[in-house]
Amino acid sequence: MTNHRIGLTLAVTAAAILAPTAPRAVEMTAGDWKFTASGNVNAHYILSQCDDSNPHAITLGHACTVAAGSDSSSSSVSNGLLPAALGITASTTQGGYDLAATFGLFPGISTNDGGSPNLEGNGPSNTALGTTGLDVRQVFLTFGNKTMGTFLLGRNIGLFGQDVILGDMTLIGVGAGGGDHAAPPNTSLGSIGLGYIYTDWLAQINYTTPDFSGLKFTVGIFDPLEPIDGSQAAPTPKSAPGFHGKVAYTAGDLYLSATFLSQKQKGTLSSADYDSTGFDLGGKYKIGGLELMGYYYNGSGIGTTGLFILSSDGLGHKRDSDGFLAQVTYTLNKTKFGVNYGESNLDLASGETSASNPLLVKKNSKYTVGVYHKLTDNLTLLGEISDITSKAQNGDENKAQTFNVGAFLAF
Repeated sequence: MTNHRIGLTLAVTAAAILAPTAPRAVEMTAGDWKFTASGNVNAHYILSQCDDSNPHAITLGHACTVAAGSDSSSSSVSNGLLPAALGITASTTQGGYDLAATFGLFPGISTNDGGSPNLEGNGPSNTALGTTGLDVRQVFLTFGNKTMGTFLLGRNIGLFGQDVILGDMTLIGVGAGGGDHAAPPNTSLGSIGLGYIYTDWLAQINYTTPDFSGLKFTVGIFDPLEPIDGSQAAPTPKSAPGFHGKVAYTAGDLYLSATFLSQKQKGTLSSADYDSTGFDLGGKYKIGGLELMGYYYNGSGIGTTGLFILSSDGLGHKRDSDGFLAQVTYTLNKTKFGVNYGESNLDLASGETSASNPLLVKKNSKYTVGVYHKLTDNLTLLGEISDITSKAQNGDENKAQTFNVGAFLAF
């Protein structure tokens, strides 16, 4: 069975982030240094029913499809939106400054290509003698204090789209996934490209202010990313970094945030140059066991699903995009019930028509219903049902469903 999601070279895009932290399992000191470790291991049975009624694969459509007459079901045992993770931090205080260094290691559980010395060539990756790969997404240092604020330098999660993926209930589950997403990312999509653009892991230098009565600001630069839109044949040097920023406000059970992102894109030809800009707004509010979350993003030349993916027509004409995610959860004793709905929209560039680019994705949408039960403080058992719809610029539509059950252990 084949999954026609532009199928992820997007792999990395579909990869995810460290789980919400539980009490750390390992903490020790050596002289003035403290060493801590935290992370997760998760596994899910994933059953997907893919669309076999329409033979046309939508470019970057997230509803899995198969050829008419093929087996439309797909089964796998894999990670969900999160791979397994191990985060290691060393911290100390010297001369009045708080110093820390963090390494984040992210292995999966499914066999993928490139991990095993026993397998060679380009044949099937999920075979005997295979192994999984290790993804190192975090390598960063921080220094500062409560008076001066904090500087962060290194590779870490981005600012744009950060809060929504951290708040997405499918973070510890699966959400959208065709069931055959093991190679190479070891992760499903969750709600990536179905309500928000993946925040990604960026080489960056940031400054975060001290807390001003619940208000914090972060500004910084990041290593500019190459667009995946055909505007260049090879990596092109950038004259300026990317810029991003965030403002966040916390007051009791209310949390609000907004971010911006800006980067100049340089094509092989000067006529393919363009500017990418985007912003997002979001927040959540908790009343007893009820939690409400909403998020909206809007961009010009930032693409869809991942940063700068399909962000232009390859000739320097930008595509606009926007989307939203709405979520309601209710926790009763140790069980959380939730539902979320999201959609991501991509417009044609100036000069493009539905006839010239008929199968380019126009909208990906999804709803997920989930149940998450904390068997212990660290172990969560969960189940989800998701329905995914992808629409092309010419009106073609694919539909798919995913069911998953699994366990998530955080430490």
